[in-house]
Amino acid sequence: MKSPQLTRRRALALAAMAGVLAACDPAPEESTQASVGDDDLVTRMFKTLRSTTSLDELNAAIDEVAASGDQRFVSVLIEVLRAQEIGILPGEGASAIRALSQLTGLPEQPWPDWVTWYATTDLEPPPGFRTWKGRIYSRIDEEFPSFFREDAPSTIRVEEVVWGGVALDGIPALVNARMLPAAEADYITPTELVFGVEINGDARAYPLRILDWHEMANDVVGGVPVALAYCTLCGAGVLFDTRVGEATYEFGSSGFLMRSNKLMYDRTTYTLWNQLTGEPVLGRLADGTIELKRLPVVVTRWQAWLDRHPNTQVLSLETGHLRDYTPGNPYGSYFASPETMFPAGEPAQRLPDKARIYALHIDGQPHALATADVVRERVVNDRVGDAPVVVIAGGPDLKGVGIDRRTGPVVWDAGAEIRAYQRGDYTFHPTEGVEQVSDAQGQLWRITEDALVGPDGQTLDRLGGHLAYWFGWVSYFPRTTLYGE
Repeated sequence: MKSPQLTRRRALALAAMAGVLAACDPAPEESTQASVGDDDLVTRMFKTLRSTTSLDELNAAIDEVAASGDQRFVSVLIEVLRAQEIGILPGEGASAIRALSQLTGLPEQPWPDWVTWYATTDLEPPPGFRTWKGRIYSRIDEEFPSFFREDAPSTIRVEEVVWGGVALDGIPALVNARMLPAAEADYITPTELVFGVEINGDARAYPLRILDWHEMANDVVGGVPVALAYCTLCGAGVLFDTRVGEATYEFGSSGFLMRSNKLMYDRTTYTLWNQLTGEPVLGRLADGTIELKRLPVVVTRWQAWLDRHPNTQVLSLETGHLRDYTPGNPYGSYFASPETMFPAGEPAQRLPDKARIYALHIDGQPHALATADVVRERVVNDRVGDAPVVVIAGGPDLKGVGIDRRTGPVVWDAGAEIRAYQRGDYTFHPTEGVEQVSDAQGQLWRITEDALVGPDGQTLDRLGGHLAYWFGWVSYFPRTTLYGE
């Protein structure tokens, strides 16, 4: 839907509410707003939105905001609605939904639909919105206001940041977790799914059943500090080099999402980062100049990885956290369902929301290939912008098999074992096996984790692509190119 025009019929009400938002008890260095006056509405809203336990009082305040007619408070009401749904404000949201309908002229609808619609508008929140939002969520975790400083740089709309259901580091990141030699990893089965990483000859496997619970593995592989950032909601495990200039960052899970994608944070500056792009988006580092380098990672079966890398190490079950690491627990039913769990932008077109894709981002151009297409063709000679690439499937599609703690046995589409490389002036074709491809002259090239290696030792570097759900990719890159279109 198109954004309705911003109305200014109640300028005094706007000024009052702006004062309320600015006055939600920010720390002195956070406040950039004028002091609050003694207007009745200001006083009432300050008290209500900050600390009320009375539903009647809250409803009266919501009605007052709706009567102001100013759409800058749409963002406030969407937050109030969410806060009611998760129990940090009284009520079930009916009055907030009515007020949103009154302010926007749209039909009454649930919270996810309001979030999705808001992302299509150019509405702006009132001054002080960040501070107020942080204070509201401090009722869940007292660290949350650190992410919503009024003066922090931002490359995103803070209104689109939503709480994901856990406290800061409630999904605990792994940091230099214990690794085992393959021969000692007796817990893992041949068909189990793993993230495979090799850097400078150091091969490591990270079972998805463990990363499902942690979503972040900070490690040093082949002498390179890395973060394997895994968003279970959008199906993307992305490997980043965590060095930026002279600094090296360690990452955790913030507890917040945007468009159903994990917002990770660095533990040095408490800046929020986009998990898909490796860019800081809200906080001290979000000045638009930083982007972590993506590194190659593959999802494959344990036996396939072990066959390629007999000296690999594998993540131990002894992570220091008490979890049931049974495959499929805790997200198997979500992986198997066509439904999403959180607002994810406008409904995806071109492919089903949770179609598995292989994603590349080269020189500012996002590109996706349906994994089903890559598996069917085995070798895809493609272009990303002006860059020729070759995308290679290492076998048939992957199926996850496990037991969800809530629903029981479950099977899901896990994508495929796919690697991508620079192509240069070559055109490649599949061979009988999965260890090599041939060029147009029939010469064989070896498939390695670093590069395609030609018969005379020439190399074509591997690219840092990854799997994802289509909705997760296209919600951030609506103009992405798609193989076959």
